[in-house]
Amino acid sequence: MQLNRRYDIDWVRVIAIGLLLIYHIAIGFQSWGIIIGFISNSKTWESLWIPMSMLNVWRIPLLFFVSGMGVYFALQNRNWKQLLLERTGRIFLPYLFGIFFIVPVYLYLWQYYYDFDYSYNPNPGHLWFLGNIFAYVLLLSPVFFYLKRNEDNPFVRSLKCVLGSPLGILLVIVAFMAEAWLVNPNPYTLYAMTWHGFFLGLIAFFFGFCFVLSGLPFWNMIVKWRWLFLSFAGILFSFRIVAFQQLAPNYLQAIESVYWVVSVLAFGYKYLNRPSKALDYLSQAAYPVYIIHMIFLYLGSIIIFPLDIPVYLQFALNLVFTFAGCFAFYELVIRRINIVRPLFGLKMKTFSCKPLTFKRKLYYTIKK
Repeated sequence: MQLNRRYDIDWVRVIAIGLLLIYHIAIGFQSWGIIIGFISNSKTWESLWIPMSMLNVWRIPLLFFVSGMGVYFALQNRNWKQLLLERTGRIFLPYLFGIFFIVPVYLYLWQYYYDFDYSYNPNPGHLWFLGNIFAYVLLLSPVFFYLKRNEDNPFVRSLKCVLGSPLGILLVIVAFMAEAWLVNPNPYTLYAMTWHGFFLGLIAFFFGFCFVLSGLPFWNMIVKWRWLFLSFAGILFSFRIVAFQQLAPNYLQAIESVYWVVSVLAFGYKYLNRPSKALDYLSQAAYPVYIIHMIFLYLGSIIIFPLDIPVYLQFALNLVFTFAGCFAFYELVIRRINIVRPLFGLKMKTFSCKPLTFKRKLYYTIKK
């Protein structure tokens, strides 16, 4: 059975990618940005780290949850071969293309800014996320197919029942806490190309699928308790800032992460589950923009950071430059050049030749 489109999940995905871009722009105004391969401004804006720290515990897990949800909807009209073929084209191809042709470009810009020796450095860079997602599809698709095709199984019914109650969130929290205890990441928010990022993403991906599998009881439950979940997230964040200067124990950050994610999903389901022309455009543009955004971020940093203007104005200008550059490149190149589209996760446009009607035949005959 084909489910109705979930516009709220599309919106959450678009918003999460937008927040990721803003977070990456903000890294350029932290003194430690150069350590993780970003162009860092000599004028730092340290107070930005407070909202960045709040985002950091849930922005990446949220994307993993949403990616797992996407697999559930993909299974509505695909068998396992079709799913793997579709995900290979949509995820693995852009991942490989990015490793060899996107990441080396912005690393070249980084070398240029710091006057380092130039070298060609193919690596996953910020696209590590895509590699993780593709691995999760390979690992979990047999489980997902079993769950989807056996929804009347006692285990699946029990899972739905548990997730349909507020206590079900504790199941997710326990899984996140167990991962934090076993892997013991330092720091907790270092996700890129780490075992912590891999296993945390795997858990989030699995539960994202299960959230949608659970149906309306789960979504009605999180909407009902959304303010409580948001309150817990806010209290834990405040406690982290005041008591631990943001360096809270991993298990507390794991709990906070789950409450933020569930709050975002709840408010999204409550207020964003409706179509719009903006969503139609942004849901297509978000993935390509994510792939290319580091190039325009680094270009903007090279141009704007040397300017003798206040730091907050530099941040605003780099924000505008990065978003404008990404969307201009998407609109003028990625979206319009058919052969380029698959390299950025978009389907190629198909063109059908309609047979000539009698009137059209007569028109072309007269015209000749």
